[in-house]
Amino acid sequence: MTGSRGDRLDPGLSAIMSERRQLINLAYRLLGSLADAEDVVQETYTRWYAMSRPEQEAIESPGGWLTKVASRICLDLLGSARARRERYVGEWIPEPLPDGTEWRSAGTAVDPAERVTLDESVNMAFLVVLESMTPAERVAFILHDVFRYPFPEVAEIVGRSPAACRQLATSARRRLDASQPSPTPTAETAGLVRNFKEAWQAKDIQALIGLLDPDAVAIGDGGGLVSAELHPVSGGEQVARYFASLADRRPGFTLLERTVNGQPGLVAQADGVTVTVIAFDIAESRIRHIWAVRNPEKLRPWLTD
Repeated sequence: MTGSRGDRLDPGLSAIMSERRQLINLAYRLLGSLADAEDVVQETYTRWYAMSRPEQEAIESPGGWLTKVASRICLDLLGSARARRERYVGEWIPEPLPDGTEWRSAGTAVDPAERVTLDESVNMAFLVVLESMTPAERVAFILHDVFRYPFPEVAEIVGRSPAACRQLATSARRRLDASQPSPTPTAETAGLVRNFKEAWQAKDIQALIGLLDPDAVAIGDGGGLVSAELHPVSGGEQVARYFASLADRRPGFTLLERTVNGQPGLVAQADGVTVTVIAFDIAESRIRHIWAVRNPEKLRPWLTD
């Protein structure tokens, strides 16, 4: 009864709230943090409901308005994020997402080609490259290439001309193309991750070396709240020895194969609680990057795993 009465009072409420999943999808890709994305969406809705009813009704496309406001908030946050991350203890890695953490409106049909684009835009390697972009590049690229917004609309959000936004997206695309190898089939990635898990548990350094690219890099993120290497570990042999040593230093961990940001990954649990989420980047059948997120503030979505 209460819900139907609320709908009569505000017939546009359902339509407005149905945008929430899309907005979180967008804000997460722009910020690399689910917690920050949720804050952005909350602030966006706060601004919507701060307007009078006539002001709301005068907006031709509420969904477009919400997207514009959320994107601008993200753009501002990206500008300040660099300074915040300079003060961050150790390495900063985007917040990992468990399988199924895609916020699509119920009943919304998604074109298969678009689904692939969205899924690829949430993997850890993709998000890490986004971190190297300027805020304007990141926003222009995500809005246009991932969410298919035309450049005139992107220009309104970024505050630059459509031609300038086109250049920003092109520059971002080049960065991604230069850093991203040809996609590795999921089954092959899963097999490599499983072999890595077994070699790690066995503390088999030679097997680990065989799975790693000679220039492999492992990065940990503890945020100063839990132990983690403050600097990347570089080189296949060094990474292999490091993980073998972890098996001795942290006995009692349970390693589980899980989907991390749409790709095969690993989760380490202690007493049934997730304490580390590990994402991998594969190139030419070797593990090229390992990202291990240990900061408990970034593991909230995994606590019910």
